[in-house]
Amino acid sequence: DCVLCPRESHVNRLQGAKGVCAMDATIRVARAALHYWEEPCISGTNGSGAVFFSGCAMHCVFCQNEPIAQGESGIAISRERLAEIFLELQEQKANNINLVTPGQYVPDIIVAVEEARRQGLHIPIVYNTSGYERASAVAALGDLVDVWLTDFKYADAGLAQSLSHIKDYPRVAVSGLAQMAREIE
Repeated sequence: DCVLCPRESHVNRLQGAKGVCAMDATIRVARAALHYWEEPCISGTNGSGAVFFSGCAMHCVFCQNEPIAQGESGIAISRERLAEIFLELQEQKANNINLVTPGQYVPDIIVAVEEARRQGLHIPIVYNTSGYERASAVAALGDLVDVWLTDFKYADAGLAQSLSHIKDYPRVAVSGLAQMAREIE
């Protein structure tokens, strides 16, 4: 009964059903590599260890990563492999682990980050999101996330409906942002 994102698709992803994000319970990663084109304070000189997750609940008409967001790109990996990827990026001198569009994988990310930290992961975790996040999902990440990198896309509900087919974006995003602020206090 998936309710990870605010769209609350209520599908059984464990049995292969796909949510609004176009993903089932399989972790799919489209790209994991050093990324030099993020905000300079995130990329620095060594690059951000960006992990681009497949799928997205937003479906924005202006999406720059549409094949990834629609779940058409990426390979299936395990939680263990995700933890290994984090450690490999750290070995490549990444400034951080940058989780890009991660909302549909919060439970998996929690397990993978905890495992990677047990194995020596010490660089910051960046949660790079559209801002359409449930406050409960943000709270579940708690102390695991060091930087909340949020694109607040819409302050106008009509615009959110028109461009992303989401009428509650401003309310949900503000609630998620408030929880992010509580997490860093």
